[in-house]
Amino acid sequence: MAIRSALIKYGIYFVLLFLILFFSVASDAFLSVNNLLNILRQVSIIGIVAVGMTYVILTAGIDLSIGSIIGVSAVLAAKLMLFGMNPFLACIITLIVGIIIGLMNTYFIHEIQIPPLIVTLATLTALRGIAYIITGGLPVYGLPEGYSIVGQGYFLGIPVPVIVMIVCFVAGYIVLEKTRFGRYVYGVGSNEEASRLSGVNVRKVKYIAYCLSGFLSALAGLVLLSRVNSGQPTAGTGYELDVIIGVVLGGVSMNGGEGRISGVITGILIMGVLTNGMILLNISEYYQLVVKGGVLLLAVSLDYMTKKRRVKVATT
Repeated sequence: MAIRSALIKYGIYFVLLFLILFFSVASDAFLSVNNLLNILRQVSIIGIVAVGMTYVILTAGIDLSIGSIIGVSAVLAAKLMLFGMNPFLACIITLIVGIIIGLMNTYFIHEIQIPPLIVTLATLTALRGIAYIITGGLPVYGLPEGYSIVGQGYFLGIPVPVIVMIVCFVAGYIVLEKTRFGRYVYGVGSNEEASRLSGVNVRKVKYIAYCLSGFLSALAGLVLLSRVNSGQPTAGTGYELDVIIGVVLGGVSMNGGEGRISGVITGILIMGVLTNGMILLNISEYYQLVVKGGVLLLAVSLDYMTKKRRVKVATT
């Protein structure tokens, strides 16, 4: 029983360690400093968005629109800068747009009572279309030279996107673990009706969670824009899968009300190490998709089995 409990509690860390050891043996290039920094840089975009997704899933919701928000944010900011707007002002406007999208998602989810899956799937589709309309289906080039530091620069030897991700994780952790709002997020996800009867403003909690997801997705779009130095209408495509896998792998329950930011960090790193390792081993992208889908199914299965076991123990 002690071994089983340890595996359930610390299994994700064993998985990360196993992957690091496996790819270290399989590829001489894996443990190089450049490659390790590359892994962190690659997961930074996913990590930034994962913080917002963690809040949403903890409230028993889901946000599939994050990939399209990244794309719209990237092309919107690129267009504004191309028209001569100050880069800082363009970024502020883009972040506000991300918050507005979060407001729209929450309105249909909470006020109209449409399931989050349907609402955010519709938003995903519509926003991707808007990204193509804004750009005419073509990449947007000609960004200000100084803007590249956001996605390509270094500070004390650490890539700037990684620093942005770390700041987001630290802030997300503090709010979830140390504030009243964080307790409300867990409460709404565990039992929405009980939280409402206890005086929690469920409506406000959901609005903040989805707005945070929209804001951080827009922020990730701005970082990605700087990293590739162009506004791509396809930017962020498929990111929702990587983010959800990372969050669920990190121990956040799809049923809501359970999970920690610290686990999410590990889940994101597992996805980064796994993707990077498969690329170094020249594994086809098609097989990579199969592996990612299998990992998501395994993670969700473990989540449900663990929850059923706890319910069984509690009722006996």
